[in-house]
Amino acid sequence: MDLGGWLRSLGLEQYGEALMERRDLFRLTAAGLAGAALTEGAASVAEAQAQEGPDASLMLFPGNYTWSAAIRGVVATSLWGGADLGEVYKVVAALKPRAGEGPAWFSAWSAMGAKVARLAEAAEAAGHAATTSAAYMRAANYYQTGERLLQPRTAESQEAYARAVGLFQKGIGAVPFLSIEAVEVPFEGGKNLPAYFVKSRDAGDAPLPTLVFFDGLDITKEMQYFRGVPELIKRGLAVLIVDIPGTGEAIRFRGMPARYDTNVAGTAAVNYLETRRDVDKNRLAVMGISLGGYYAPRAAAFEPRFKACVSWGAIWDYHATWKMRVEKAFQASLSVPGEHIMWVLGVNNIEDALAKLEGFRLAGVAEKVECPYLLTHGERDAQIPMEDARALFAAIGAKDKTFKVFTFEEGGYEHCQGDNLTIGIAFIADWLADRLETKRRA
Repeated sequence: MDLGGWLRSLGLEQYGEALMERRDLFRLTAAGLAGAALTEGAASVAEAQAQEGPDASLMLFPGNYTWSAAIRGVVATSLWGGADLGEVYKVVAALKPRAGEGPAWFSAWSAMGAKVARLAEAAEAAGHAATTSAAYMRAANYYQTGERLLQPRTAESQEAYARAVGLFQKGIGAVPFLSIEAVEVPFEGGKNLPAYFVKSRDAGDAPLPTLVFFDGLDITKEMQYFRGVPELIKRGLAVLIVDIPGTGEAIRFRGMPARYDTNVAGTAAVNYLETRRDVDKNRLAVMGISLGGYYAPRAAAFEPRFKACVSWGAIWDYHATWKMRVEKAFQASLSVPGEHIMWVLGVNNIEDALAKLEGFRLAGVAEKVECPYLLTHGERDAQIPMEDARALFAAIGAKDKTFKVFTFEEGGYEHCQGDNLTIGIAFIADWLADRLETKRRA
């Protein structure tokens, strides 16, 4: 089936014209990256490797932070049905001779996604609902893992992403104990933000304290689910996972690039939740992971209906972060290829990207956050320095605020606890359960 067919199968044909083929979008300008000395780049890589601690971290592609961090992320999702270690290992083994080749990464993960999807189809034909659901969910995660690191995007990558969304939605109906509902959050200009509303299957229509969960720079609502959402549900929360502008379907199929004023998306999410009878409108919270560590406090600063806020990883001045990365010719610890920043912002060159990032700062905004606030950060985060985390926490205006630093000794010391996702999400989920009093009936 071609891309148009996948969009029609998902009910997204109206967004077909918004697909961005931008092959020539990523020509880096002379002022941006050209002229970076090779010796400077090598020094930057060595610095990142030293901070990463190759002897202590799972670095299956030594010297390649992006790929190694991505593999750690996939492995962690196995806890919540996103991967199988044997399947991940087969992909890694196939990629070892081609480390750093973006198209090879995309092809290998797509091939595994297709293989596992065939397992799902066979199980479905045999009437084995539980096996079908589990395989469709893993296949979706594999397709998105491959697509996530590909730049520039292509018609093939768009088709793979659409297939992943379709597979995920095929799988959600039989996930044990959980109700996962694909929903649309009304936004601006007649557009909607795609989302999933997740809660305990046993909750019925009882109004639940609810968390709005924002993506970061480079992940999606489907990938977000596999990063511990079931742990939140175990503690009595419902979760609305949203593809805001610049992420997931919003950027790929609906022509919505990233923007600094994520408080607009936050308010849209709250307005939507207030229409649901299974949501306790007086116990709402917002959380974001990675770049979402900026998005969430921005939303909480301007939306008083949020009663708690979590930054899963600190972002203080995102313009300064990317200015440094550009000056190092992208020879830094990046979760995705450097060109990704232009794509998500909807611009054609790095200068325009930096100009748009001027608004992605929390100075003067963090002070407006009055609800209880949690910031988690890894002691050896190779992407965002500890001084940024300290600056953010110091600026937060809330009286009830918590700064949890995960140390090397205890684990969770990587970016967004990528080395030990379990203790990261457990700490966050427990904090939210306490602040939103999930044991109390509405």
